[in-house]
Formats: sequence, C-alpha cells, structure tokens
Amino acid sequence: MARYNKVFLGPVTENTPQVREAIASVAVTPGLLVVDSAGEFALAGAATVGKVWIAQDNYLAMQGVDADWDAGDTMIGMELLPQLLYAGRIANGVNIAAIGTALTPAANGLLAIASTSDKVIGYSEEVFNNTTGGTALIKFRPSQGYLTAAA
Repeated sequence: MARYNKVFLGPVTENTPQVREAIASVAVTPGLLVVDSAGEFALAGAATVGKVWIAQDNYLAMQGVDADWDAGDTMIGMELLPQLLYAGRIANGVNIAAIGTALTPAANGLLAIASTSDKVIGYSEEVFNNTTGGTALIKFRPSQGYLTAAA
C-alpha cells in the first residue's frame, strides 16, 4: 500500500493570475489600467491612488488584445502581482529606452515613464520605442498593486 494518497505534494500556491470580474463603465482595451469605481471598472488616470488592475484580453469570447471590452460588458481585471509579468499599453511616441524604466499611470489607463514625483506602478522589462501610430503593449513587472500619493 502506498504511503501517500497524492502524487503532487506541494508547495501549494495561489492560481495565477488572480482576477476579478466587474462591469466596464466605458470601453476598455486589454492592457489598460483600471480601478474600481462604485463596483465597476473605470480607466485609471495620472492622479489615481489605490488598487489598480489591468484589463485582460477577452479569452472567453476568443478575442485578441486589440478587441475592446464594450461599456456595460462584464470584463476581467487582473490583479497586479509583483512576481508576474504583464503587457500594459503605452501611448504612441513613448520611448522606453532601458529595461527597468519606472512606469506610472497616465491618462486613459495608459502607462507612461515616471518622473521623480510620480507614483510608480512597475518597471519595464524590455526596450521599445512606440512609433506604431497607436498604443502598443510593453512588457512590465508591477512594483505593487496599490498606488499611494507622491511624497
């Protein structure tokens, strides 16, 4: 008789990514930062303080990363966990010149290069100069899932 009744013995971890479903208050493109606004997901902005989520692609409807969640849809937001990598959106014309560039929320849920007085949401994991003519996804690692006011 076997000494164990399971083959996988651990360690036990959380399933990742951790997600939350909520109604989209506006159209949201996957890769944008969102916040909870009265139980709905709204786009994060430059002055955002508190918990930030990132909009996941709608894999349930087999949609890609460029297919928006429509306003009123139940969308999926992923919790920003520092040990994981994500693809967040940057605006056209943003030049991420070095790995480890500090990133901050900007207008309309986008990521931007942080200055010394900005709230840092994460750090770039690649070099990329966005000359695509639109927003583009950049690989980044979150610093934390919460933003606090700049000191």
